[in-house]
Amino acid sequence: MHMRRISFIAFLGLVPLLLQAKVYRIQFDSQRTKSGAKVAIKDINAQLPVDWSNYKYVGVELRASTTQRFLLGFTTDKGYNELMLHSYVPGQWNRLVIPLIYLSQPPASSHDMASMYNKPRQTGWINLGGTTGPMVGVDSIGIRQNRPLKDAWVEVRNIELFTEDPGDLYFGKKPAIDELGQSNLIDWPGKAHNLKELKKIWKAEEEEEVSAENLYGYSRYGGYLSQKTKATGFFHKELKDGRWWLVDPDGYRFLSVGVCCISPAGGGNVKDLDKRTNMLELLPPEKFIYKDRRGNRTADYSTWNLERRFGPDFEQPSIDLTIKRMDKWGVNTVGNWSDRRMEKSNRKAFTCTMHPAGVDGSLFGIGDPYEPDFKQRLEASLRPLMEGYRDNPWLIGYFVGNEPTWVGAEDRLCTTLLNGRDRAMKKALQAHIAKHGDSRESRVDFVYETFDLYLTAIKEVQQRIDPNHMNLGYRFGNAYAVTERLAAICAKYFDVMSFNGYAVKPDAKLMDRLLKWSGLPMIIGEFHFGATDHGLGQSLYQVSSQYNRGQAYRYYVEQGFTHPGLVGVTYFTWNDQDILGRFDGENYNCGLIDVTNIPYREQTEAMMETARRIRAIHAGEEQPFANKPSFIVGLDRGEDVW
Repeated sequence: MHMRRISFIAFLGLVPLLLQAKVYRIQFDSQRTKSGAKVAIKDINAQLPVDWSNYKYVGVELRASTTQRFLLGFTTDKGYNELMLHSYVPGQWNRLVIPLIYLSQPPASSHDMASMYNKPRQTGWINLGGTTGPMVGVDSIGIRQNRPLKDAWVEVRNIELFTEDPGDLYFGKKPAIDELGQSNLIDWPGKAHNLKELKKIWKAEEEEEVSAENLYGYSRYGGYLSQKTKATGFFHKELKDGRWWLVDPDGYRFLSVGVCCISPAGGGNVKDLDKRTNMLELLPPEKFIYKDRRGNRTADYSTWNLERRFGPDFEQPSIDLTIKRMDKWGVNTVGNWSDRRMEKSNRKAFTCTMHPAGVDGSLFGIGDPYEPDFKQRLEASLRPLMEGYRDNPWLIGYFVGNEPTWVGAEDRLCTTLLNGRDRAMKKALQAHIAKHGDSRESRVDFVYETFDLYLTAIKEVQQRIDPNHMNLGYRFGNAYAVTERLAAICAKYFDVMSFNGYAVKPDAKLMDRLLKWSGLPMIIGEFHFGATDHGLGQSLYQVSSQYNRGQAYRYYVEQGFTHPGLVGVTYFTWNDQDILGRFDGENYNCGLIDVTNIPYREQTEAMMETARRIRAIHAGEEQPFANKPSFIVGLDRGEDVW
């Protein structure tokens, strides 16, 4: 089908238009909490209609001075529809194409929060969750930013409408990614500009000797050698003098200091190569190019850099280096979604997730326990995982799942069920409504009862296959939506209450509630901080520099471990995310290691200092780090500035 669009380009050609186009700059004010501006659509492209309902995509030609996220929206005759985004190509002109469904309808259901709200493009990342509505009477574009850094700005020079996805375009004259897989558009102190410089940096680290026992007093499993208690041969929990602890298999008290996605390689994948040919300075050799699940060609720069570092037999040396780094930095737990080789090495304690555990993305991340064969299918999916770990003392326990989107959205889940296909859970809901009526309270009751049934099945399967390891709970994405009743259900089935806690520091009042309601110790499954100075996105919680990433880590972790119920934290992640976006578009500077296999020294040195203090802080013997970084910004849309 021929692609229809409204644009001067159709008549004048691309280059003449770009040379003649008027540029509108939205200048943000770093002295203000929020700043932004609106521009009339007719001033940018007078040929655009005000009714966009017959189109599926809007393309915005823009240039952002930074990778710091901003908000982009359109004024309609019904209100203001908005989403959040950031650019992968700071300082360069590009066309970012936005599906209009992101602006007109709420996000569709999915397994977890990231897959529900994050959307990838070729030149930028899009995050949903703002106001949506009909794209009718569109008369202006608005761009605003929350807590802008360094007087950032965004420029716009053209807007187009399409009925088919035309793809993003990169207009920069300079490739966005250099031969090492890092940003070619930003420079920073200590950056390796070529392989020769990189090898000098690598060599210094390889000559260092490290002992976690000498540095932190760790046992072989990562517990504290000074804190001996009862040994069971597996990890378990203990309440001592009003404070919760984990205990390692040899009987040493243990606080989990983990990192998600630990892998020798990571953060260097560039997907959709065929759509990004002018964005890359040099492709890796063909053996480092593969096809993803959708058949798209993907380049792996991080693994290529491992071969450059260790030679063709890089696998074992890179794993050994990863273990050495964990020893040095005080990391005693391999967190979720890590390289299975790290788990199988039996050199570090680890956690894992019961994925997929019967979860259905169309049900907002819950399973359908009313299906007659649900337990049988659940056991069939979990048995291969659990049988392999049943007798392994290095496994701390299993998480049930991650960031279920139904929590706090029970009413919407029920609406989706009632409007969806026939299924066992729908019939159960209809029977529930017939008996108890259809109200928000009744719907919440049904979802909670369903969750209870779901966890009953999970517990039965785990007890049958692997009774040796703890159930670490559901890593709730929005712990504030967990009610007393929901926490009580969790207490029946979990050994630990878990949640992902992206914040300046763990919320003590929240943890007080969860501890009171559930009676369970807690693990924070994810948190992180990032900056914009390496050409990546700034992460869910943004700071102003690499130094402040380390200070933010210290503040978060040490403040958190003052709580008597906290027994573990897990940083997200080991490697920076893919610079041009992972599967959901995220490209955060949240790693301890960049794509060139160089650690972020400011971050890791801060982690070492904190690791030396955690036990004493949790025991109430030392005061936590109290210097909160002056600039920390979360994934907060903030109030309108219009």
